Amino acid sequence: MSVASVKTDLDPPVLLRVANGTAHLTLNRPGQYNALSEQMLAELHSSLEGLAADPSVRVVVLGGAGKAFCAGHDLKQMKANPRLDYYERLFDECSRLMMSIQTLPQPVIARVHGVATAAGCQLVAMCDLAVAADDARFAVSGVNLGLFCATPSVALTRNVGRKAAFEMLVTGEFISAATAMERGLINRAVSADRLDQEIQELAASIAAKPALAVSTGKALFYRQLELGMAPAYQLAGQAMACNMMDDIAQEGVSAFVEKRTANWSTKTTIRRS
Repeated sequence: MSVASVKTDLDPPVLLRVANGTAHLTLNRPGQYNALSEQMLAELHSSLEGLAADPSVRVVVLGGAGKAFCAGHDLKQMKANPRLDYYERLFDECSRLMMSIQTLPQPVIARVHGVATAAGCQLVAMCDLAVAADDARFAVSGVNLGLFCATPSVALTRNVGRKAAFEMLVTGEFISAATAMERGLINRAVSADRLDQEIQELAASIAAKPALAVSTGKALFYRQLELGMAPAYQLAGQAMACNMMDDIAQEGVSAFVEKRTANWSTKTTIRRS
């Protein structure tokens, strides 16, 4: 390995690259399997806030450098600060980061390879979509260290069935990408050499849709999940009525009726809330 390729503490903990309307965020602590240090949490949160305000970005892809997606929290850093106030602040910051993924107007796709454990598995669950290499593995393994993965359980139980989630939480055992797909934790599992192509095609499919419809739809999707059936339908009906008043919907319906291609060129602004 050349000197230039060796990662140091001076390297940015999160890398950002934007191309063709897709922002690629890469966790950049490969020597630590992209463990979520305080600095990485802050940098990732800041990057997401910047992307939320960028109308040129239509989709965000979140991945990891090196051999793994993310191994969870930085346990060495946690062990070096054995104070309740420190732990409360750390997990509060992590929770704010996780929620920022959900409130981001653009869809976020997790690009998973290697392992995604504990808070790393939580990251996968919080992303709107997830595509994994077929040899990737997933676990909420804190219980093996005497630390129940309480915060990861919030995201996990909103993706995976209750009994399957609880089994993962109390055994700490790994599951395969195939099992993760069966349980709803990820959308697709593909061979490692097809991972980037699969994500590129998925991102392009999303980016081809009207940005306003996608962003407002994402916000509605998560809001209605927290409601009972009747209020969810009421909220969804109001959302669809407002959506129909938008120029993009009027253009789309007109194009369908007139059997022509819709012109989104001036009607694709992402709504920022």
